[in-house]
Amino acid sequence: MEIGIVGLGRMGGNIARRLMRAGHGCAVFDRDPAAVASLAAEGARAADGLAALVTALPAPRTVWLMLPAGAVTEAALADLAGLLSPGDAMIEGGNSFWKDSVRRAETLAARGVDYLDVGTSGGVWGLARGYCLMIGGKEATVRRLDPVWRALAPGEDAAPPTPGRDGSDPRPAAGYVHCGPNGAGHFAKMVHNGIEYGMMQAMAEGLDLLRRAPAPLDFRIEEVTEAWRRGSVVASWLLDLTAQALAQDPELAGYSGHVGDSGEGRWTVDTAVENGVPVPVLAASLFARFRSRGEENFADKALSAMRKGFGGHLETK
Repeated sequence: MEIGIVGLGRMGGNIARRLMRAGHGCAVFDRDPAAVASLAAEGARAADGLAALVTALPAPRTVWLMLPAGAVTEAALADLAGLLSPGDAMIEGGNSFWKDSVRRAETLAARGVDYLDVGTSGGVWGLARGYCLMIGGKEATVRRLDPVWRALAPGEDAAPPTPGRDGSDPRPAAGYVHCGPNGAGHFAKMVHNGIEYGMMQAMAEGLDLLRRAPAPLDFRIEEVTEAWRRGSVVASWLLDLTAQALAQDPELAGYSGHVGDSGEGRWTVDTAVENGVPVPVLAASLFARFRSRGEENFADKALSAMRKGFGGHLETK
């Protein structure tokens, strides 16, 4: 298939690369000419603007927007809405608020353009590992673009089969799921990231407790986490990344411990309050990030190391 990619940052560029490696054609645009040139050198068709990118694609066109949530995404969608035609599809893969996705879908539907909100998880490792995709939108459009999802997703071999799923939709087992109508994809990603906050906080606090263990106990935390990776109930990709960071810097001295949040944790807690759903762990993990900006401890440095590991978020000193 032919697809346009707008936004070639930490994830957008690698999405284009993974698609091209699977045999798909990509037209690419970014405000940074160097990012465009880098992809063009790898076989993408360079565009010097949104109009040129749309012109470079055959109908029905598919454009994937991978930009920061907020005004930048809103402006690009408004510009593209005037360039696309009925039957075209717009994919928004950033971490946008799900209610914004519902509104955007309605606006584009009036022009005959299909909008898909696609929660995309995989961070800076997505090129090698693949991306977990949570998709909201019309089933017919999702089905039409199945070759795109299958190329980007990790595939069935990324995890052992789940017993009892025989006869179920095969797409989730490959790493992508049609969550429902517009808004569902970004809602699922919002909750995913809220859970991520809680998992990271629990791991970070546990490591801090190990580090502060009373005498005569004196743990080498980098060795404990390395052992936990094998056979432990808490084994996970987050633990893998944490063990890697500790192996390189056992004291995590290169991290400030001032932990950022990208918005999804706040939206998760706000949505829980709106719907009367108790999420004490997720709320506490969000507030812990706020607290980290006034003081620092080892747990916060561990959180910073995890964020850098999976997402490339730089919180170094």
